[in-house]
Amino acid sequence: MAKPLTDQDKRKQISVRGLAGVENVSDLKTNFNRHLHFTLVKDRNVATKRDYYFALANTVRDHLVGRWIRTQQHYYEKDPKVSRARTFGRDSECFGHLLVSQQVEEADDWLRYGNPWEKARPEYMRPVHFYGRVEHTAEGVEWVDTQMVLALPYDTPVPGYRNNIVNTMRLWSAKAPCDFNLKDFNVGGYIQAVLDRNLAENISRVLYPNDNFFEGKELRLKQEYFVVAATLQDIIRRFKASKFGSTEFVRLDLSTMPDKVAIQLNDTHPALAIPELMRLLVDTEKLSWEKAWDIVVRTCAYTNHTVLPEALERWPVDLFRNLLPRHLEIIYEINRRHLERIGKLYPGDFDRLRRMSLIEEGDIKKINMAHLCIVGSHAVNGVARIHSEIIKNTVFKDFYDIDPQKFQNKTNGITPRRWLVMCNPGLAEVIAERIGENYIRDLDQLKKLLDFVDDDAFIRDVAKIKQENKLKFAAHLEEHYKVKINPNSMFDLQVKRIHEYKRQLLNCLHIITLYNRIKKEPNKLWTPRTIMIGGKAAPGYHTAKMIIKLITSIGDIVNNDPVVGDRLKVIFLENYRVTLAEKVIPASDLSEQISTAGTEASGTGNMKFMLNGALTIGTMDGANVEMAEEAGEENMFIFGMRVEDVDALDKKGYDAVSYYNRLPELKQAIDQISGGFFSPAQPGLFKDLVNMLMHHDRFKVFADYEDYIKCQEKVSALYKNPKEWTKKVIRNIAGCGKFSSDRTISQYAREIWGIEPSLEKIAAPDDPR
Repeated sequence: MAKPLTDQDKRKQISVRGLAGVENVSDLKTNFNRHLHFTLVKDRNVATKRDYYFALANTVRDHLVGRWIRTQQHYYEKDPKVSRARTFGRDSECFGHLLVSQQVEEADDWLRYGNPWEKARPEYMRPVHFYGRVEHTAEGVEWVDTQMVLALPYDTPVPGYRNNIVNTMRLWSAKAPCDFNLKDFNVGGYIQAVLDRNLAENISRVLYPNDNFFEGKELRLKQEYFVVAATLQDIIRRFKASKFGSTEFVRLDLSTMPDKVAIQLNDTHPALAIPELMRLLVDTEKLSWEKAWDIVVRTCAYTNHTVLPEALERWPVDLFRNLLPRHLEIIYEINRRHLERIGKLYPGDFDRLRRMSLIEEGDIKKINMAHLCIVGSHAVNGVARIHSEIIKNTVFKDFYDIDPQKFQNKTNGITPRRWLVMCNPGLAEVIAERIGENYIRDLDQLKKLLDFVDDDAFIRDVAKIKQENKLKFAAHLEEHYKVKINPNSMFDLQVKRIHEYKRQLLNCLHIITLYNRIKKEPNKLWTPRTIMIGGKAAPGYHTAKMIIKLITSIGDIVNNDPVVGDRLKVIFLENYRVTLAEKVIPASDLSEQISTAGTEASGTGNMKFMLNGALTIGTMDGANVEMAEEAGEENMFIFGMRVEDVDALDKKGYDAVSYYNRLPELKQAIDQISGGFFSPAQPGLFKDLVNMLMHHDRFKVFADYEDYIKCQEKVSALYKNPKEWTKKVIRNIAGCGKFSSDRTISQYAREIWGIEPSLEKIAAPDDPR
């Protein structure tokens, strides 16, 4: 017998109705069975869950194909300007799980069973060259004796929201050419040559898992060039063709390319687009340097994503000379002209020339890719207001001084379709009941919820949805982690990559302090908390892995202490990923956004939590600053040093030991970590972490400890008053409008790409055109 629908199930049906554009259930069933039978060659007796997923995916894809083709026809007819964001390879990733409380990486072979969403396009395969040498002749420049790899495109449909538009994400896979070193006729040579084909195809085999850390590996540079070179050839081919389905080139004047193409360099990883586009325009298309450079600068724009110096890409010149000799020549010429301009603006200022050069001199000469991006782009932006100010005032100040008009801000955003309607249908529906459904595509309409801040029924509904989500997540944790948690406790969440600047260690110190206080006064009425921390560490980042070990070790002690009971639980969420985020974010009460001021460019998790009805405890960093502005600082828990305070402390000199000596609870927590209280079997396990915190902590954890603990006391006090807590939640949700990715992309379109975003809906495939 079918289970009766709960209120939440009914709401879920309302909120996502019609999303897939599949209204006819019997058609859906017929197509599902057809794919199971003809595509997967299975029947119900032997089909697996994966087979069912693939049959469903193929059925949904069928409904997208007509829209996909019609979208392409529409673009060719209207010939609009199009933006190409960062290009991608089709690499494997890693996922991490815990083994004996330590992160272990496993390859995520995501293509092992095929990918029902993508379509290979071998007819658009493109050659990509490496190594070789450069010949300068009377006819021009030639890059010769290269090794060639083929780039095979795979297209994935990206459907718009209820507008029948289906855009294309094109990924590239490396393939060895058919004649790859098969010159040798003896058998041994032939076998080796066939085996060597793997080397060529390694380019798109694995994704480098580092984040906010640059590792100058040749394979990584190859990957960056591979996707850039393939994409640029593709862009020029499409620009020239410009007629749907046409192979003949009808547009030969490349000077109009910036009117039709925008290339957004998403961080410095695709920076090679600048010298590669110059190479194509000058060497292949035979344009003058000046004309080519004008096209490049008007086409390219650069988004900066981090100010951490260790994250900035600086490639050794020797690596370039070997792998991309022509590009090195082009970069040197770009630099020569750039420094000539600086020399004229600042005669005799040799230190400025050194600072602004694209080439960093030293024992190992390096190319500064961020400098290349700024010089070769017409616009440069950060991803939150405070971050954009920091890059103008510090890291790129010299460049801002000469080209202030280039610098902009584009605060990041999140899509409300995934991060509200899909992951939290209950909340999406109670909002729709009050203000209608149009907020889903115009998130500023959430401001209307301010009219309901004192509405008891709405307050009850919002609180009820949160409780339902918490119960559901508690059941998920019990099933998958075998941990029983108190669903009436505050769900206190910090989920993000594990990194020193994000200060999971500050969170740990709060946990230990809270634990010590409960142990000291077990009869006091404590606000119960379940503190969950999740995220992955880069495989080679030892400190981050030790932070995970510390979190799990604290959990082992706290969770098994009968005095504490269910008033405090500590859980490390392993293999944190989008799928888990969609479950945990709707269930959270408190969002921890506690990076040292001036280190987090923006963050987007902070926005997802805010939209899903969590309150934020955070520093004035990244997008937190604008969140406080939109929701009202009094509706967030803001603590700690501001950017100016951090700068002042840097000038004065940060002395961690003085905080340790002055604050008894901090001293107690650190002594417990270093004395083996949380690692009785290995007392010295965390000595490196403690040594870092005491003597070389770039991110000043102790400096914010006291204010953080006081701020957490305010959080606990407010949580005891559910009605006032929920009122603040409503004010936060009402302030989320700015943080829609729709607003972000509209600003990129108008202010960088020079195009007007369109809300046009095109005809569905079964409608007459």
